[in-house]
Amino acid sequence: MPADTHLAQLLLLDKFDVEAALQPDDVLEAVREAFVLHSHREGRVFPLIREKLATGGVFGIKAGDVPKQNLLGFKAAGFWPDNRAQGGEPHQATVLLIDPATGRPLCVLDGNAITTARTGAAGGIGLQLLARPNSARVCVFGSGVQARVQLTYALRLLPSLCHVSYVTFNHQRDPAFEAAFSDRCQIELATDANAAVSKSDVVITATPGGGALFDADAVQPGTHLNCVGADTRGKRELPDGVLARARVFADDREQARGIGECQWAAQVDCTEIGDLLTGNAMFDRGSADITVFDMTGLALQDLTVARFLHERAVANGTGKRLAWPW
Repeated sequence: MPADTHLAQLLLLDKFDVEAALQPDDVLEAVREAFVLHSHREGRVFPLIREKLATGGVFGIKAGDVPKQNLLGFKAAGFWPDNRAQGGEPHQATVLLIDPATGRPLCVLDGNAITTARTGAAGGIGLQLLARPNSARVCVFGSGVQARVQLTYALRLLPSLCHVSYVTFNHQRDPAFEAAFSDRCQIELATDANAAVSKSDVVITATPGGGALFDADAVQPGTHLNCVGADTRGKRELPDGVLARARVFADDREQARGIGECQWAAQVDCTEIGDLLTGNAMFDRGSADITVFDMTGLALQDLTVARFLHERAVANGTGKRLAWPW
């Protein structure tokens, strides 16, 4: 065995390391690359694992590789609602990058921060591609971590947005949520979900996916919807009838039909968002078109973001290094 195998190291990037390095422009570039790789089928997405646990949690693994880039890895993640009672985050995720030549682990990264940022960036890209460019009003369902990042990227990438209404699970104001955006837009709590949807150019659903959030006839012609919360069999945020009226897009067609909103209307035509970026598909939006981006999350998004974080940490000497001989 070569001597240098005894000097092998494993790099650990914790929450603070990852959050400090997640610059929006870098995340956007990595997520766009993931969509393009998927469209060209240069990056592979392996079969998804997503299972409910006896503890009440949901556990999943999203894995993939990009052979030409020697990129291989997975994210182990899920949702544990009881964490809230302990003051913890219900979403938990860990990313592992692996050397495809040897199978050796290269880097363990906090996956929560990566998931949050790459999902927000994906939503922003969806808005750029699908929403009406002059969209001014957005309705956000939820005020938690994912709702915040979705709105952050929406305001960044669709600067015409100026009025935000938001809907909370308890119908109460969230002063912290409002304060986070009050310097960038007009923001107010919506007391009537249907009325808020009917007045909005863009609707963002970022909830745990426990059921339909509004009535189908609240969605007006020209509306674009970014749907984040349906990521497991049985979850949904849209009511029956919306997908049948819409042009539907997804990060991955088959995954959306398995665990996303499209599981409730598998017969509906669905275009992958990466195909719009590569020109493999075309979409000339009409002013009255309703569009839906069914976002279930690609393993390739996690890997392209993790790759630039790993490379930067190696160059900068950040993170913690553990001896990992073999």
